[in-house]
Amino acid sequence: MERTIPRPEHPQPQMERKNWRNLNGEWDFAFDFGNSGLDRRFQDRDRLDRKILVPFCPESELSGIGYRDFIPAVWYKRDLEVTKEQLDGRILLHFGAVDYYSIVFVNGRKAGEHRGGYTSFTLDITRLCAEGRNRLTVYAADDTRSGLQPRGKQCPVYASCGCDYTRTTGIWQTVWTEYVPASYIREVKYTPNAAEGTLAVEASVCGRGTLEVSAFFEGRPCGKAAVRVESGFACLTLGLEEVHLWQPGEGKLYDLLLRFGEDEVKDEVKSYAGLREVCLDGRKVLINGKAVFQRLVLDQGFYPDGIYTAPDEEALVRDILLSREAGFNGARLHQKVFEPRFLYHCDRLGYLVWGEMGNWGLDLSRPETLEGFLGEWTEAVRRDINHPAIVGWCPFNETWDQNGRQQLDSTLAMVYRMTKLLDPARPCIDTSGNYHVVTEIYDVHDYEQNVETFAAHYEAFRHGGEFYDAHSSRQRYTEGLPMFVSEYGGIKWNPDADVRDAWGYGAGPETETEFIERYRGLTDVLLDNPYMFGFCYTQLYDVEQETNGLYTYDRRPKFDMRVFRAINSRRAACEDEEDE
Repeated sequence: MERTIPRPEHPQPQMERKNWRNLNGEWDFAFDFGNSGLDRRFQDRDRLDRKILVPFCPESELSGIGYRDFIPAVWYKRDLEVTKEQLDGRILLHFGAVDYYSIVFVNGRKAGEHRGGYTSFTLDITRLCAEGRNRLTVYAADDTRSGLQPRGKQCPVYASCGCDYTRTTGIWQTVWTEYVPASYIREVKYTPNAAEGTLAVEASVCGRGTLEVSAFFEGRPCGKAAVRVESGFACLTLGLEEVHLWQPGEGKLYDLLLRFGEDEVKDEVKSYAGLREVCLDGRKVLINGKAVFQRLVLDQGFYPDGIYTAPDEEALVRDILLSREAGFNGARLHQKVFEPRFLYHCDRLGYLVWGEMGNWGLDLSRPETLEGFLGEWTEAVRRDINHPAIVGWCPFNETWDQNGRQQLDSTLAMVYRMTKLLDPARPCIDTSGNYHVVTEIYDVHDYEQNVETFAAHYEAFRHGGEFYDAHSSRQRYTEGLPMFVSEYGGIKWNPDADVRDAWGYGAGPETETEFIERYRGLTDVLLDNPYMFGFCYTQLYDVEQETNGLYTYDRRPKFDMRVFRAINSRRAACEDEEDE
């Protein structure tokens, strides 16, 4: 009996074609503990010695393996059936994410390689395929301790500890093929203009033809434009006959149909976009011209049985809904580039998020870290730039000194400037918390647990005075910048956890009532400060030994979430009365 394909939904809702095949499921698998498989030519083997359930990493229970020690390299193999009709066009092989360095082989011949564990990549494998059965092989190498590889919250020592968790090696997002004509759409960028009700469309294409873009809102046609393409790049502006703004809590989206090619043979792509503007106005961050207080929560993107990979699509949606139940209107997607399917649900639900990168693991005192990081971060921004839910970028988080060596400020400045070149329409924070070099939004992390002491940190700033910064010797607030405390709280609470293993910030409360009063006091300090445009509480749910979530690791509520919704959702000082 054939097993059900895990994660069967299309992984990229902004580039969805009808003619696709999901390659998730059972693959042959092998550990390569000596990282010698290339020398031994594993790519030429017909079979490997184990089985794994893709897209789950071998560290996860859902993969069928659950091996938790360090894994230098792994191999995957499966058959791929190809028809004569598919060979008449192009066969595109897509990987949602493979951690970290991967090489792909088709019938023993190299199809391509990719460096970066968080971003997607595509290979045209047409020339390597034959009609009938083909052999697809993937090699992946991963070294979380090199100092040159972003690892995020993957633990650099054997066992999870503190705020680092189980590692992920190899394939951890969906693998799929698409079958397209010889002329097809490679990549699309949308730039909305909310004031004028237009959508600028830039497309990279292969071949020549006419690009047609049609827009629909709730099934009604509301715009169409076309342009002839001869040079591989197209640009057009789509006027929208109905203007519906994407708003926080109200994810109004336009469905888009893109067609490209000659005569009757055309590539068709289903997509969508939102009409939304983010801009800075003094100390405020405006969305569609209105000050919106960003009530954010830290989301680590970990799952008990899938580690980096959600067990199903429902789990992606559930985390957004749990956050909203607690009164948050968005999240920092922390130390991980989240999958496009999660961002799609953020888009449709009007859920504000910051696009971030898992930079921990990089030794930023070494200049060579820039080369690998910049390429992967550029891929992340380009892939996710069309999501209206993303209201800002943050490539780094807490760039601490490494072995007594300070960060290279030039690395942070270069990445910040590249981000602004790729996407001038969104704000960017150079490094969340510390140590800032060049930024248009200033943020700090403050895990003070005493409410009075926490309030004292920001009392002068609340009245227009000097801003408190625990890292004032290394960074200084620039007067007039928008400001928020992007990590606070982290209050330990899980009576069911083993207190010897539980981790959080400071001393935990003795009772549930004490927890709630501490949470209320810390949060009120930020809501009542007219110079704060938001906050981000640590965190949404426990992850392994870190027990400072409002929900447990398996997403059970620890408290009555109506209490937290009331605390979080009251009007903030920076919001106008009519914006409640």
